[in-house]
Amino acid sequence: MLRIQPGVVVATPRLASVSPAAPVIDLHTHSTASDGTDTPSELVAAAQQAGIDVLAITDHDTVAGWAEAEQAARHLGVTLVRGIEVSTAYGHASIHVLGYLPDPADETLMGELARARDSRATRLERMVDLMAADGIPITYPEVLRQVAPGATPGRPHIADALIANGTIRHRDEAFREWLTNESPYYVTHYSPDPVRACELVRRAGGVPVLAHPFTRTRGATVTDALIEQMYAAGLAGLEAFHRDHGPAEVARAEALARRLGLLVTGASDYHGVGKHNVLGEHSTEPEVLAAIEAQSSGVTPVVRP
Repeated sequence: MLRIQPGVVVATPRLASVSPAAPVIDLHTHSTASDGTDTPSELVAAAQQAGIDVLAITDHDTVAGWAEAEQAARHLGVTLVRGIEVSTAYGHASIHVLGYLPDPADETLMGELARARDSRATRLERMVDLMAADGIPITYPEVLRQVAPGATPGRPHIADALIANGTIRHRDEAFREWLTNESPYYVTHYSPDPVRACELVRRAGGVPVLAHPFTRTRGATVTDALIEQMYAAGLAGLEAFHRDHGPAEVARAEALARRLGLLVTGASDYHGVGKHNVLGEHSTEPEVLAAIEAQSSGVTPVVRP
């Protein structure tokens, strides 16, 4: 569904497999610039091989992967949407705001992202110290070896270190046992408020969309009232179609989007081998992508082959 505007067609995202003739638009993926396992160029190549027509690179709190992804996209014929995923904090909950097409030269937004990245790095060391003190076989140098140069460090890198040393076999095991927000090893880090994140993305010429707002794996943390506050601050849409949403969560997101006149998107949240998410498993309608482009300032346009 689109934010209602004159002359705009209302559309609803779908599973990528519904219409083979329709373009597959995946607006939420990660590379080694944050916590994915594919380099930006490998991510674009994987998307091309998976039949993705339009790919958004949305690494956590960084634009470090944009240049490499753009070069690969031009070479491989994939349309690229440059974006970020801003990590925000609301009480004790971590809420993610996708920002599409922001200006990477915007000092305020980039400053907030840098502050969050720096805080996350020191926080990981404290988490590892707590885990090691409790007998979990992990050291901070092991974690650092899992972080690609220039990448944003995060909890998935702790999981990767535990995989590398043979303690677990998959990231999901680490998040079930040790890395949740409710874990005794969890340490907070600086993140902007989700309302402020929407304001920052908008001021940078970008278009904010709330990622997987009602994910079942984190409990009921995002309320309709919070989304209304974010909407007042510039929120453009909700990522309703995501593997962490069941039918009830999709229906709730669609109903709220209708009431507020928000865009509705669908995406994979692909991280490479680090998660089970598959490229293109959910897709966004072309009309929704067009609305995102129309709402951006055009400072960082979509890269077309």
